[in-house]
Amino acid sequence: MSDGGATATPTAEELTRASIARVDPSNQLGDVLALPEHLRDALWRVESAIMQDWDTPAGLVVAGMGGSAIGGALARAAMGDHASRPIFVTRAYGLPPWTTPDTMVLCSSYSGETEETLACYESAGALGAKRTVVTTGGRLAEMAREDGVPVIPLPGGFQPRAAVAYGIVASLEVAALCGAGPRLTSEIDVAASHTEHLVAEWGPDAPEDSLAKTIARGLLGTTPVIAGAGLTNPIAYRWKTQFNENAKQPAFSSELPELDHNEIVGWEGARELGRFSAVFLDDSDAHPRVKERMELTERLIADNAAASFHLETRGQTAIERVISLMLLGDLVSIYLAALRGVDPGPVKVLDELKAALAER
Repeated sequence: MSDGGATATPTAEELTRASIARVDPSNQLGDVLALPEHLRDALWRVESAIMQDWDTPAGLVVAGMGGSAIGGALARAAMGDHASRPIFVTRAYGLPPWTTPDTMVLCSSYSGETEETLACYESAGALGAKRTVVTTGGRLAEMAREDGVPVIPLPGGFQPRAAVAYGIVASLEVAALCGAGPRLTSEIDVAASHTEHLVAEWGPDAPEDSLAKTIARGLLGTTPVIAGAGLTNPIAYRWKTQFNENAKQPAFSSELPELDHNEIVGWEGARELGRFSAVFLDDSDAHPRVKERMELTERLIADNAAASFHLETRGQTAIERVISLMLLGDLVSIYLAALRGVDPGPVKVLDELKAALAER
């Protein structure tokens, strides 16, 4: 991975376990560092919960919101060309109009109380579609057990976004069980070992000039705009949401090559309107023309970006590559929170919104 030459002035603040712990009482950093363990535990949980294969020719729909939905999107990217049937993520109150009884619907809600996901669960039942649930409990687990629907149990105590590994593995395994793709259990296990090396390379015990810490310092004080392409599109969205929830700041994600047909022009006014930084997430196996576009786009907007980073996936398999950049973004978001002096754990405004909706 290369950083493309950040133009922002780095801060002298050290990013150590001790300095991060001062603003991270719920240890969100620890949850990120435990990603390899989460991948392995997720495999065990799926295997212990589901003992049968299904055949759903219409494919798989993953229904969820926020941190409970991103696992499905990342799994779809990791499955790549190995997918033999449609795999679709819905973040809404309803299912895609093409959903039939020959569709598997995986309802993912960490709390089990997400109203959009509960609505999708009921819609799937009304359509006669096959269902599986991944949750810690709540109404979703209660309804599933009453209906005889398999429940993949999640460990408690996380922020939903920190349980991303469980969502990825559950989506991949259910996709295989319903015939939407091959079983990738061994690849997931190898990816966990690969991720352990990256945790050591980018984690808080790494040197202060390590990649994740350098990126965080370069992005500090800017509004990041993260661009992905193909496999890295959902990773770019994950970076955006992690900056939103952990670092408590605005961030946006874009998609190549589409952004070259509109957004690139908007960068002409970036310096006049604020301090915007650019992060380009490249894949080692991306289409050559996409790679060329990414390099040219970065060069053309460089003068108007407060900082610019060009990063590439690491790993042999698609799963390894997806998880590599996901881990990097998660760590950068925690480091940004520490540099900004904000607690990455609470999401107060989300709790306020849910409470207000519950009263209506």
